[in-house]
Amino acid sequence: MGLEADQQSLLSRYLQGPALLEQAVADLRDADLDASPSQGGWTIRQIVHHVVDGDDLWKIGIKAALGNEEGEFSFEWYWQLPQDTWADRWGYAHRALDVSLALFRATRAHIAQLLEQVPDGWSRSVSVRTPQGTERLSVRAVVEMQANHVAHHVERIAAIRAERVSRELGADVSDSSGGDVLSASKPEADFPLSALHSPLPALID
Repeated sequence: MGLEADQQSLLSRYLQGPALLEQAVADLRDADLDASPSQGGWTIRQIVHHVVDGDDLWKIGIKAALGNEEGEFSFEWYWQLPQDTWADRWGYAHRALDVSLALFRATRAHIAQLLEQVPDGWSRSVSVRTPQGTERLSVRAVVEMQANHVAHHVERIAAIRAERVSRELGADVSDSSGGDVLSASKPEADFPLSALHSPLPALID
């Protein structure tokens, strides 16, 4: 696959993210959105807000790279507190989903529009400050990370939904291989930036 075709394929996955997330929570009642997984971890409502907020934050990183490659992008203020603290302070457990889902669509359309206007935008990069120092991260790497992030959490939502259905039917919540369908629903098992072959820690995981 050529470079341009590869970018178009990645952009298509990136733009499909909002639809995937909306489909994942379609027809769910508040009781479903707020059901706690049996092994702990965030509810579906909290996961949705987490995905959208992470996307909104990384949007600034992309815009920094597109506009000022000499600049530095930092999540230092975010790393100073555990993710559960941010979830609490940003009201993940209580906020309705409609505004966040609309923001998610707008953010991704906005970034796609910017990329259309910046011919070399995919290869531009920005220095990202981490607790270990700084590293350059390309726009393409961030787009790929965020595309994968949604897919990862959609799987987690599906696992939580499957467990809830199993509970209602009085069935076992293990999959056919004997594994727990919620093994990926814990916050600490989130999508790692290491999947991008980068030493960056899980900034917004």
